[in-house]
Amino acid sequence: MKIGFVVSDFNFDVTSLMLERARRHAEFLGAEVSHIVHVPGVYDMPLAIKRLLERSDIDGVALIGAVIKGETKHDELIAGTTAAAAVDLALQFNKPVGLGITGPGMNRMQAFDRIDNAKNAVESVLHLLKLDKQLV
Repeated sequence: MKIGFVVSDFNFDVTSLMLERARRHAEFLGAEVSHIVHVPGVYDMPLAIKRLLERSDIDGVALIGAVIKGETKHDELIAGTTAAAAVDLALQFNKPVGLGITGPGMNRMQAFDRIDNAKNAVESVLHLLKLDKQLV
């Protein structure tokens, strides 16, 4: 199974740790991470997700990002919009997209506490790929 990662560079101190955990977990589970695409922020992910899902050599995509609460509800908009776009793209291309974006509503310390959520995105993608093979 070949998967791609889309990684937000915003909050890089958090997302770089998430990426490393996700990469090691994919290797542990026997998946090849064939493409890693870095984008400025979580809101910028949908186009990169689409480009990866269009590729015949990508079976699924895991998203890695951290949306930390600021003084407004901007974090809710960013996370919700991106999650909705990810679901739409997964259905459009019939390939799994794992949501490893933490937030909204968390502070920086909570973001560090949740870096292992990136592993959950990898597991979701791989589980859905195995399930898809059973259903076909």
